[in-house]
Amino acid sequence: MADLFETATNAGNFHTLIQAAEAAELIDTFKSPGPFTIFAPNDDAFAKLPQGTLDELLQDIPKLKKIVAYHVTFGDVRTDDLIEIDEAQTLEGSVVAIESTDNGFKINDANVLKTDILADNGTINVIDEVLMTAMFA
Repeated sequence: MADLFETATNAGNFHTLIQAAEAAELIDTFKSPGPFTIFAPNDDAFAKLPQGTLDELLQDIPKLKKIVAYHVTFGDVRTDDLIEIDEAQTLEGSVVAIESTDNGFKINDANVLKTDILADNGTINVIDEVLMTAMFA
């Protein structure tokens, strides 16, 4: 099985997340033993950002690093775990809210589109929005 970086790369719909993680120098984390869980915005999620936002973030590496790290939690968080917990500590230091709904799960305000994409060092759960909070504004 591949690590989180290889798994995300091979999935083919996380190009922007990988670009952001590379710019933020977080690829080593995605390749480390972990385990980590990435609440991974797909390329469509990044496309929803206001025009110019991604370019601005790519010019502000400290802010970009915080935002990418805010999508990564410690441990291997799968569907069974999402049912049981209501928040998770992120690599950035803050927590994300986890809610179980009739349609699946939400991470903050983002819908979880797909769960349990397994890698050697963790799990990827696909979300439909880039997680942003007031602290990043």
